Amino acid sequence: MDYDVLIIGSGPAGQQAAWQAARMGKRAAIIERKPKLGGAGLQTGTIPSKALREVAYLLSRSGGMRQALAPDSRNRHGLLADAVRRKEAVIAQQESVILQRLLRSGVALIPGEASFVDAHTIQASDSAGNKRKISAEAIILATGSRPRRPDDVPFDKKTVLDSTSILNLRHLPDSLLVVGGGVIGCEFVSIFAALGVQVCVVDSHKQLLDYLSEDVVGVLADSFLGMGVTFHMQERVAEIRRDGNGTLTVLESGKQIRTDAVLYAQGRQPNSEKLQVENAGIIAESGWIEVNQHYQTSVPHIFAVGDLIGRPALASTGMEQGRAAVLYAFEGERHVTAENLPMAVYTIPEISYVGKTEKDVQQENIPYLVGRANFKDSARGQIIGDAHGLLKLVVNASNEKLLGVHIVGEQASELIHIGQLVMNFNGTVRDLVSNVFNYPTLAECYKLAAMDCMHQLKQLKTA
Repeated sequence: MDYDVLIIGSGPAGQQAAWQAARMGKRAAIIERKPKLGGAGLQTGTIPSKALREVAYLLSRSGGMRQALAPDSRNRHGLLADAVRRKEAVIAQQESVILQRLLRSGVALIPGEASFVDAHTIQASDSAGNKRKISAEAIILATGSRPRRPDDVPFDKKTVLDSTSILNLRHLPDSLLVVGGGVIGCEFVSIFAALGVQVCVVDSHKQLLDYLSEDVVGVLADSFLGMGVTFHMQERVAEIRRDGNGTLTVLESGKQIRTDAVLYAQGRQPNSEKLQVENAGIIAESGWIEVNQHYQTSVPHIFAVGDLIGRPALASTGMEQGRAAVLYAFEGERHVTAENLPMAVYTIPEISYVGKTEKDVQQENIPYLVGRANFKDSARGQIIGDAHGLLKLVVNASNEKLLGVHIVGEQASELIHIGQLVMNFNGTVRDLVSNVFNYPTLAECYKLAAMDCMHQLKQLKTA
């Protein structure tokens, strides 16, 4: 065998698999079809969108400046140029970090499009047409996903965009229609609304991010309204067409919406069609790869991780899956990932959550209560001027264990890890009450929400 492990894809999941194999002294190689490392996580998704978001966030914090700049297209386009430069600088720096780390670890990097010859052999075809067969004891598929692009949507990378092409805009549209009220759609609504673009959203659900707590999403929706965003909820798109220099979107209800540009953000699809997995005896259902709890496919020495295996399709979970797959492949170690995985939506304001929602516990007939703390009730919240932030605890009323944490507001994606750790260690709301938090901090909201819970528990016992 040429290598102990061959990893297809250099995104977050593939990188972690390679580093773990190198730490174990295994001969590891990554095959990457793109000219640059990092996959969608670095090049076209997670990192670039968050870099743009940071510029938009800083602008949104100085609302007066945003209002002053909004009518002036030259200033607005300058803002986009600054945001793009920041994004590209972050990508270049991170790519360099990844490359150096892989090379220091002794991981081989092989350019080319990977496809199976048989269960132990991969053919890598580079852009010059050269083909090379490579064999390995274990193979890990980490090819990721890309935006879903239905044939009836006239994508042109200028006026009709997906979440990849919108990152390459060099001029801000005056108006933008976002199709889809999910994570990706909402993140781009935040970015462009904060940059002074008139944004409207079309979504088939009753609320944005329909799987999240209604009160948490309500804070985000209010923020969007404050930035001038308009909504067409419980509506579906019948047709999108280019119209002059802009677009015309027709809804099934008959409404017609004219905007300079459209962002179509409804789902992603797996990058598996060129792998020819059938040559290895693997069955892919609509392109998605089915795996067991060890991330093994139907062929035991071939693993699949990250977006390729479907939900939750997060960079953080993909990284852990890549590490776990290598540990099991070579040591038979049954690596158990923490049950409670944090999720974050990098909107303005951020939303982050872990565990169960109120709907979940109601469906499971768990007796529960909810403790809330508004950011404005904490000294740090008042200092930073976050009047709408909210931290919400869902607690089992029988044993006082923490069932879920939901946060909307500044630093939500950082704050969530406190609740995550408490939950993973089977902690109770009393643990939060007895803990000491720095003052003034937003983390103190955990204690305020926990004390709200304890007050309710006390009332239940005396009732």
